[in-house]
Amino acid sequence: MSVPDQSEPSAATPLLAPVEGVPPVLDTAAEISAAAARLVAGTGPLAVDAERASGFRYSARAYLIQLRRAGAGTFLIDPIPVTDALGPLADAINGLEWVLHSADQDLPGLAELGLRPARLFDTELGGRLAGFERVGLAAMVERLLGRALRKGHGAADWSTRPLPADWLNYAALDVELLLELRDAVADALDEQGKMDWAAQEFEHIRTLDPPAPKAERWRRTSGIHTLRRTRQLAVVRELWTARDALARARDVAPARILPDVAIIAAATAEPRSIAQLRTLPVFGGPRQRRYSREWLAAIERGRTLPDSDLPPLAQPFDGPPPVNRWERRDPAAAARLTRARAAMGDLSTEHSIPVENLLAPDLVRRLCWDGLPDYAAVEPSAVDGFLKSGGARPWQRELAVAQLAAVLPPSD
Repeated sequence: MSVPDQSEPSAATPLLAPVEGVPPVLDTAAEISAAAARLVAGTGPLAVDAERASGFRYSARAYLIQLRRAGAGTFLIDPIPVTDALGPLADAINGLEWVLHSADQDLPGLAELGLRPARLFDTELGGRLAGFERVGLAAMVERLLGRALRKGHGAADWSTRPLPADWLNYAALDVELLLELRDAVADALDEQGKMDWAAQEFEHIRTLDPPAPKAERWRRTSGIHTLRRTRQLAVVRELWTARDALARARDVAPARILPDVAIIAAATAEPRSIAQLRTLPVFGGPRQRRYSREWLAAIERGRTLPDSDLPPLAQPFDGPPPVNRWERRDPAAAARLTRARAAMGDLSTEHSIPVENLLAPDLVRRLCWDGLPDYAAVEPSAVDGFLKSGGARPWQRELAVAQLAAVLPPSD
């Protein structure tokens, strides 16, 4: 199985602006309908990208949609003022194959707008399966197409209006070469006999249900590991919950309402008055002073919570414990995981696919911890059934089942 050339490419030709120029931003129902008609008249797959405002807004909504199709050109759409007028666009594009780079980032926000592909090609995921070491859009365009993309605004606040001209130039370039990149990645996958594997992965991403909300998200507060008392954790939980409600209502990223470091400081100090609260880092700032009563009320709720309602210091596990505790709690399971990881590493090297794309690491851990009733006599069918129930695709099971079944039983 051949692997793409990993040597450094020759100097790439800079692509500083779209060949046809930066198109206007479409933000009226009439413009959307006209764009839909032009897209219907185009041919082949549809290049798709979306810009969000991560780090600035609470929601993951798309604030700009970029589309490109052969024979139709490139379109930049502001969905915010026309959210209820995207029906013609959905009718025009939902039956097409969409080409995205790292599709799982953009599909949820597009689905909220009623935009869902009938088929999918993910150039980033395809690059991983093809064995490319660098799978960012710019890196893959440079290696496969010999062009250098202008980057730099991906982390910008795309809820800004009006959008600056250089941001729009960047946005249009993100789909300028995406269709050509799709064909180049498909060629690499075909050459390696991996196109069917990729098709299964693309369909998995396309049909994936939205993730269920994670339990006790407040425990992800940065710095929470420094706290040693359950009462402090209760204060963190109340402040996090108050911040989350305020951030959701204002559609502002929670960290811009109140940074994690301030929550930890308040949980440590447990101030009992607004004056004490405002002596702490951040809380004395002008943006925080107007919410002083809300923050102090949250702290008071945590401080006076009955002992029976205090959160435990450790989060209850949903599944296996952290791997660093396996050796102490179940040495046999730890040994199984070591052997399974080695087997997956060998498969990764053999097929030039990152190990995390061969099988989800969490699925391997669950298999080794308590996934089978009898590890002394492992049947391949039992391993296959477990992996299938965990969402592993047929190609993954075809590669991994025999190797895992061989290494799971005790070696002595």
